[in-house]
Amino acid sequence: MEYAKLGNAGMDVSRICLGAMSFGDPEKWIHKWVLNDAESRPIIKRALELGINFFDTANIYSIGKSEEILGKALKDYANRDEIVLATKVHGHMFDGPNGGGLSRKAVLSQIDQSLKRLQTDYVDLYITHRWDYDTPIEETMEALHDIVKSGKARYIGASSMYAWQFQKAQNIAERNGWTKFISMQDHLNLIYREEEREMIPYCLSEKVALTPYSPLASGRLTRDLSVQTKRTETDKIARSKYDETADKDQAIIERVAQLAERYDVSRVHVALAWLLQKEGVAAPIIGATKLEHVETAVAAVDFKLTQEDVQFLEEPYIPHRIVGFS
Repeated sequence: MEYAKLGNAGMDVSRICLGAMSFGDPEKWIHKWVLNDAESRPIIKRALELGINFFDTANIYSIGKSEEILGKALKDYANRDEIVLATKVHGHMFDGPNGGGLSRKAVLSQIDQSLKRLQTDYVDLYITHRWDYDTPIEETMEALHDIVKSGKARYIGASSMYAWQFQKAQNIAERNGWTKFISMQDHLNLIYREEEREMIPYCLSEKVALTPYSPLASGRLTRDLSVQTKRTETDKIARSKYDETADKDQAIIERVAQLAERYDVSRVHVALAWLLQKEGVAAPIIGATKLEHVETAVAAVDFKLTQEDVQFLEEPYIPHRIVGFS
């Protein structure tokens, strides 16, 4: 496994991050393909054995169950000081007032609940999951700063917003002497590259780490579009992101397959290698429901594409509608 600094911070993260949205309770969550506790633990253990030290979850995943599963497994299998543990806040955790968002009340309440579920005194990275249009960003940034100063989080990160919003948050934090974001968890893969317009150049200029989610486009870059799985049939969020442009994306998926055949590797190797060689990317966040998903992703770290390969993969791309911010 290779390791990299997370942006401008001194913290080391594995070049592959294991995302925990795949772990939870299918009865409590919109995704019916997630794995329960017993099914999740072997995958988390294998990730640790392969050198992955970076794990990402969110309070909203299975309404807290993902955090519980991940926290318990890491406590049983890992050295906490080596692990970089991230969770996110914003999603609506209960019905009624103050159930979600990024108000001071919600953020300070949710960090305590996340820590309890994760069975840890602190998270290494506390991430705003979405932009809160109903709360002044000053309120959110001060609350996050207080969480860092209290020792409940080592660093803060952000996810899924417009570049102007991210820049505004960073400027407000700097102006007030508050903690700034060190990472951006954005939507980026070979068939969705709209972040290249503004967000990625801004992050590069400010040395903010990129930790892209959906690096394999919810599996669409790993197989022919005609192949159906339980996830492709039931994941309405993924379908809302990719079904509209499926015909346009077909050419890129075919080129991924061609390079995989040429180099005698999996399509996962090709799709992840493209991201891993992209400037600013510290660690793509991969999901896994099988041991082989983790093993293949880790093996992809050592696979390199030529510049000609990169151009070949990127050439068919056409602009897409912005998705993933809501």
